[in-house]
Amino acid sequence: MVLEPKLQKAAGSEPIEIIVDDGVYTPARIEVPLGERVTLRFIRKDASPCAEKVIFDDFNISSDLPVGRPYDISFVPDKPGEHEFTCQMRMYRGSLVVRAA
Repeated sequence: MVLEPKLQKAAGSEPIEIIVDDGVYTPARIEVPLGERVTLRFIRKDASPCAEKVIFDDFNISSDLPVGRPYDISFVPDKPGEHEFTCQMRMYRGSLVVRAA
């Protein structure tokens, strides 16, 4: 039996904090509204090379994450559905659930 990660919903305009540590994103499943600007704040605690980048293929976003400092990615999700985000090696995995309001 595969358990899905707990879903974190966006709350207003506040950034959603995502911890990058020990091979996982926490939270690993995030729900955001379609067509509204969201800010994802990545906090990288893992110094391994695998954790140095986050990639959202469906949104053409790729960012380097500094160790020990928050890094914000702001964008407007324009595609409904579930979209994976990963590290460059695809070991860290998360999903962005984009829903119409």
